Order: sequence, then structure tokens, then C-alpha cells
Amino acid sequence: MGETADKHEEKGEVKMEEIEKKEIKHEEEKKEDGNKKEKKEKNKEEKKDDENNKEKKEKHEDGDEKKEKKDKEGKDKEKKKKNPEDKKDPAKLKQKLGKIESKIEVLVAKKQEILKLIQEVEQPAPAPPS
Repeated sequence: MGETADKHEEKGEVKMEEIEKKEIKHEEEKKEDGNKKEKKEKNKEEKKDDENNKEKKEKHEDGDEKKEKKDKEGKDKEKKKKNPEDKKDPAKLKQKLGKIESKIEVLVAKKQEILKLIQEVEQPAPAPPS
């Protein structure tokens, strides 16, 4: 009977080793699957980045074309330089002064509104009647 017990123990050990090997293989497969998934995700992200970069380049190129158009328009505006005689013309000088004064009036009104708001905020809240 002693011999059969040893054989059963050996078979049990062999089965345990087989189970452990299967578990190890299973864990390795899980790791490989995880690595594959990570690689797929990285590839997807890289593709998205590539697409975004292409779009940015296209926009940048479009922007360059727009800048060139603006530069051309700007050159036309530069050709229309101010006439130095305008500085000597009292009517035009008065007109400029009127524009500046109207802008100042608007700014002064805004300033007064802001000062009122500041005063309202800085004043302590009135105590509630007891």
C-alpha cells in the first residue's frame, strides 16, 4: 500500500505542476493581449495626432495665404499716407479735436460709473434694524 500512496502523491504533484504551468501560460497570454491592446491604442492615438498635425499644417498654410492677402491690402493702405498739409489745415485739425473730445466724454462717463460702483462696494452694509 505504501507504493500506491507514493504514486498518488507523484500524480498529484504532476497535476499541480501542470496546473501551475497552465496558469503561467494564461497569465502570459493576458499580458500579451494587454500589450497588443496598448499597441493598438497607441497606434490610434498616433493616427489621431497625425491627423491633427495635418489639419494644423493646412490651417497654417491657409493662414499664410490670408496673411499674404492682408499684406497686399496693407501695402495699399500704406500708399495712402497722411497728407502733411492736413497738419496745417485748421478745419481738419478742429475735426480731429472734436473726435478726441467726444471719445474723452464717453470715457469720463464710464469713469464716473465705475467710481460710483466702487463707492457702493466700499461702503459698509447698513446694519439691519433691531
